[in-house]
Amino acid sequence: MIAFRTKAQTLEALEPLVKKSRILPQIRFTVDEYRAARAQTIKRMEQFADGGSVIVRSSALCEDSASESKAGQFLSVADVRGAQALGEAADRVADSFTDGDGRNMIFVQPMLKDICLSGVVFTADPNTLGNYYVINYDDSTGSTSSVTSGAGDALQTYYLFHKAACGVSKLCPVIEAVRELESLFVSTPLDVEFAVDGNGTVYILQVRPLVLRSAPADLGQQAETLGRIYQKVESGQRVKPYLHGKRTIYGVMPDWNPAEIIGVRPRPLALSLYKRLVTDGVWAYQRNNYGYKNLRSFPLMIDFAGFPYIDTRVSFNSFIPRDIDDHLSEKLADYYLDCLERQPYKHDKVEFDIIFSCYTFDLPERIQTLRAYGFSDAELETVKASLLALTNNIINTKDGLWISDTERINVLEERRENILKSDLDTVSKIYWLIEDCCRYGTLPFAGLARGGFIAVLLLKSLVNIGLLSDEDYQRYMNGLTTVSSQMIADRRNLSKEAFLVKYGHLRPGTYDILSSRYDETPDLYFSGEDVRWQETVKQDSLPFSLTLEQYRAIQDAMTQHGLKGDLLALFQFIRAGIEGREYSKYVFTKSLSAVIELAARLGAEYGYSREDMSYLDISVIDALYSSAEDIGRTLGESIRAGREKYARTLGITLPPVICRPQDVYAFFLPTGQPNYITLKSVSGQVCGGRFAGEQIAGKILLIEAADPGYDWIFSHEIAGFVTAYGGANSHLAIRAGELGIPAVIGVGEKLFARFSAAHVLELDCANKQVKILQ
Repeated sequence: MIAFRTKAQTLEALEPLVKKSRILPQIRFTVDEYRAARAQTIKRMEQFADGGSVIVRSSALCEDSASESKAGQFLSVADVRGAQALGEAADRVADSFTDGDGRNMIFVQPMLKDICLSGVVFTADPNTLGNYYVINYDDSTGSTSSVTSGAGDALQTYYLFHKAACGVSKLCPVIEAVRELESLFVSTPLDVEFAVDGNGTVYILQVRPLVLRSAPADLGQQAETLGRIYQKVESGQRVKPYLHGKRTIYGVMPDWNPAEIIGVRPRPLALSLYKRLVTDGVWAYQRNNYGYKNLRSFPLMIDFAGFPYIDTRVSFNSFIPRDIDDHLSEKLADYYLDCLERQPYKHDKVEFDIIFSCYTFDLPERIQTLRAYGFSDAELETVKASLLALTNNIINTKDGLWISDTERINVLEERRENILKSDLDTVSKIYWLIEDCCRYGTLPFAGLARGGFIAVLLLKSLVNIGLLSDEDYQRYMNGLTTVSSQMIADRRNLSKEAFLVKYGHLRPGTYDILSSRYDETPDLYFSGEDVRWQETVKQDSLPFSLTLEQYRAIQDAMTQHGLKGDLLALFQFIRAGIEGREYSKYVFTKSLSAVIELAARLGAEYGYSREDMSYLDISVIDALYSSAEDIGRTLGESIRAGREKYARTLGITLPPVICRPQDVYAFFLPTGQPNYITLKSVSGQVCGGRFAGEQIAGKILLIEAADPGYDWIFSHEIAGFVTAYGGANSHLAIRAGELGIPAVIGVGEKLFARFSAAHVLELDCANKQVKILQ
């Protein structure tokens, strides 16, 4: 075992010991030595370079300690050649040591050429403390600094559990080299910078202790947990009775979007509420009611040690019309699964790009993709005919299924008030609110959401076939009266009190007991006592209207495709579908919010805080309602079990899409997925630009790239920050992890622009969510 010293000294100590990698030769000198004999030192550097280019690096005494890395705080100058350039580079590095300590070192190494791979390896996940090798690398630019500077826009991130074998051939030598380093620095998590040349030789550029807030998670316990998930995934790859498809794929977004609604690491209360209200049975009843196959005995969402995953085989089966025979259903299910496996990045848009769930004006063209997969003309016609019949039953404006769902959602309002005003005990109120929310809330909401989705698909298909323009589509959408548009208008026109009476039950985390309602902390969401919305409702200068030619063309298209009714009825359904989806969610969340508040009250009655109750499994309410068990003890047991389970959840990282069992142990993060630093949640005002002269304490900063030049922000008590570019191993990511500052690194241009336009953001790093509060 060797001890850490300065950056240069540590590398020098490792040079004769490593067998799986190489360490470049060096010369070094202190700042005092350089300044006392500048000319001679430049001559020495020039002789060392021997006509080639070198990198002039810093090696500060205060760097790479067990408590603070100061990653990126000091300068390195790459690709230096010639005496004048060497002197200028050494001057710049010397000046970057701001503490004035002349014992700080400058060291010089040959500049690596022919780099095919470079990056950084953490030997533990600094956010979760999980036992993973986290490799952030660049295999496209030939740069050795694109990862640490955060400047790369095509970086890859690979996770490998410690007890697993590396499955990526070009990374295997890097893992072997890092494991050798671990054997030399026993029991010390490492942060290793590396490069690999064209011959496959691994060069270690830096080794520092990885600064963690506490010790890594228990390796044996994590191995046991991942082993159970592996077995569950493995069992999912078998043929199942009454279910079409040879295997399954698990994803966090393909259906009912749990990652978006409750996050990837929801607390047990949020997870269990979502299962109870939606994914255990309600979802399947709705699909079957609307003409799809009966999946009522199959849970849609699987709990992988606290991570919510959608079983896509179950989901895809539920989108097959129930009159399609078993043989064709099997072919469709396997086709959908094959498509998702080939394009896992589409897991959040399967209904747009993979499956055929309803009839649209462009379906005859889109469905031709099935021909390449062995579907016959007769089978294509069968699928089209089934989807047409199913869609006609849904969109009918006289007795379509969405009409009864609209009537049912209105019943929930009255029943909720009756329950809340009753003299039932708290457990009974929660029980009946949940029962009613399932029957009169989430079930009709699921139907109206299906109608809303079909409405949008129909509208977009009119654009796709050229009967509507993109501007027509936008004008139509702008002309709808949704809860969101009404809320903006009400904020301008209603008093604060009246506004909160109407919308006060809403909260950004719909299922989260720790997310405050609008009426609990209105100033967080709506700053100022009498401030109205400053924005105006965005409207096009022209309202939506159809030309006579468009009217006739769309009516002719409906007749040609066999869609029943006339154009006016079609657009009546489209409007009702889109508006009804939002309205029904607004209504059922009143009952859900009441359940959450009553759960908090029940916990308080027995000495449990909201934080405690966030670990409760809601199934306890069913057990308490139907028994005479001790309430306080039963709550406590569930909370303790939930807290222990959630602690294990926090230490694990899983990919957003699991196609095969080995993905549990080793996987790439999808390109473009942000990196969430820490597991904290924080909210604050957004501050963009360069921040010069601004008060940034308590704010969430929007920084385009995670370069080391922003290190000064940590001298202020910022709430957190978001970057457009950067990876998990960039300098700002390292610093944020060390200091415990929530950050979201590398959200990409599109999301960065969206977040930059917001006034208040919430960064929920454990759940991998960014919420726009204002």
